[in-house]
Amino acid sequence: MRHLIDPLYFSVKETEALLDVADDICENREKYAHKCDGKILATLFFEPSTRTRLSFESAMMRLGGKVLGFSSASSSSAAKGESVGDTVSVISYYADIIAMRHPKDGSAFRASQYTKIPIINAGDGGHHHPTQTLTDLMTIRRRHGRLDNLTVGFCGDLKYGRTVHSLVKALSRYKGNHFVFISPEELKVPGYIIEEYLKNSECTFEEVTDLSAAMPGLDILYMTRIQRERFEDIEEYERLKNSYILTPEHLVTAKKDMAVLHPLPRVNEITLAVDDDERAKYFEQAGNGVYVRMALILSLLGMTDFDTDKVEDHHDEVIELDHVCKNGRCITNAEDETMPIYVKGENGRIRCKFCDQYVD
Repeated sequence: MRHLIDPLYFSVKETEALLDVADDICENREKYAHKCDGKILATLFFEPSTRTRLSFESAMMRLGGKVLGFSSASSSSAAKGESVGDTVSVISYYADIIAMRHPKDGSAFRASQYTKIPIINAGDGGHHHPTQTLTDLMTIRRRHGRLDNLTVGFCGDLKYGRTVHSLVKALSRYKGNHFVFISPEELKVPGYIIEEYLKNSECTFEEVTDLSAAMPGLDILYMTRIQRERFEDIEEYERLKNSYILTPEHLVTAKKDMAVLHPLPRVNEITLAVDDDERAKYFEQAGNGVYVRMALILSLLGMTDFDTDKVEDHHDEVIELDHVCKNGRCITNAEDETMPIYVKGENGRIRCKFCDQYVD
């Protein structure tokens, strides 16, 4: 049984194969209309969502399957104190596959320890969002015809932006990519992303604060929302929320074939006037999410010629350690019976297997 918890759970070969299926679905939807007849997808969304939840539901329905689930923690037994493990243990008897979103980092990995059916991480706090990453990869590949030798700018909330973390990890496996991280000092990309995925890759990166100066060299501009819900200090959010606002003036110096992406929802970080520019691809990006999730559901249910070239977790050396995870948003600090697991990364540093927070 396979899960998708982290964007690197699939090899490059598997990822390309899945994107090929998504492209085929996009061009030949009728061929897939009854692939999941009799199958049920459970959407367990402990955190609000529009695009991700509805695109999963649309994906399963377009495959001929059915959907059950809930759209907020308050409408589930989590409101009564039920753990993630107990929830998915029960739902495993009701459905064939689960898509889960949860506000705590590492919650998807926790769920995978209990489920009897494939689980898809639809976003775990500020940690990962691998199905959005597959959507991003599909959009980039359809725009540029490749996933290597690209200059990709990430702008905005790079600290809490789970879509950024997942996409950087995925693109770091392709040769020649250059990442430009554009953010305030307070919202820089986490150190573990740079140390374990970029410094050991054939990619390069730079960290800057000026969006206008970075614009001319970019093939992709990935804008992000400053996420109020991730801030423990609301005053800090208020100070940073308007750090970057993309306008048509920024695009004057941009490449003609550049693509502006955004995982959505946006607040004011991209003005409405940008929507009319041919380089604005964020709505097309959202549409691609349905095809990607259709391909993913089929693959995890064993309904495609999905290669078994599984990538084993490269943080597999478990370290015995009596320690409380320093990440207040980690699932281990939210559920009393969820004990931390510590592993040694490729750089020799020890971190929480649930949320990737370093011990030191």
